[in-house]
Amino acid sequence: MASIRQPARERLLRAADALFYANGIAATGVDAVIAKAGVATGSLYKNFSGKDDLVAAYLAERDQRFRGMWDAHVEAETDPVGRLLAIFGATEQWALEADLRRGCAHVAAAAQLPDGHAGIGVAAGHKRHVIDRLTALAGAAGLRDPGRAASDIALIYDGMLSGLAIGVDAAPIERGRRLAEAVIEHDLR
Repeated sequence: MASIRQPARERLLRAADALFYANGIAATGVDAVIAKAGVATGSLYKNFSGKDDLVAAYLAERDQRFRGMWDAHVEAETDPVGRLLAIFGATEQWALEADLRRGCAHVAAAAQLPDGHAGIGVAAGHKRHVIDRLTALAGAAGLRDPGRAASDIALIYDGMLSGLAIGVDAAPIERGRRLAEAVIEHDLR
C-alpha cells in the first residue's frame, strides 16, 4: 500500500520547525527548509509569501501544538489546582516528544527577529495566551489574586524553559512545578 504524502505546506512547516529551532532562524535559509521538506521552490511561495511568513506560520503552528497538548493535560485533571499545574505535565510530555534544548522557541525567535516582524507578534501572542490561560485556571482554583499568581507561574515556567536550554539544572520541570506549588499555596492562604 502506498503511503500518503503530507501536503507541501505541512512538510514545509515540519522542516521549518526542525531547522529553525535547531539552527536558528537567521542561520537557516529557505533553500534548506525546501530541501528538508522535499518540495519544489514554488511550493514554498505557493503556501507562504516568503521566509518571514514561513517563520510566523512555524511559530503559530508550534503554539497550536503546545496548546493542544496543554489542553489535554488540563482536561485530564479533576482537581482545580492540578489543572493549574498541568502546564508542567504538558511541558514534560513536550520535552519527551520534541527538542527543547533551546528552551522556548518563541523566546528564541523573538531574540533573533527584527522589530516589527510578524513572528514577534506570534511569540507575544503565545506568551499572552499562557498568562491568560493560567489566570483563568488560577481563578477556577480559587486563588485570591489569579492574575498575580498566573504571572508568577508564567515567569517560573519561562525560567524552567531556560533551565532546559542551558542544562544547568538536572530537573528544571520538577523544580518549576515545586516553585509553582509554593506560589499557589501562598496565594491560597
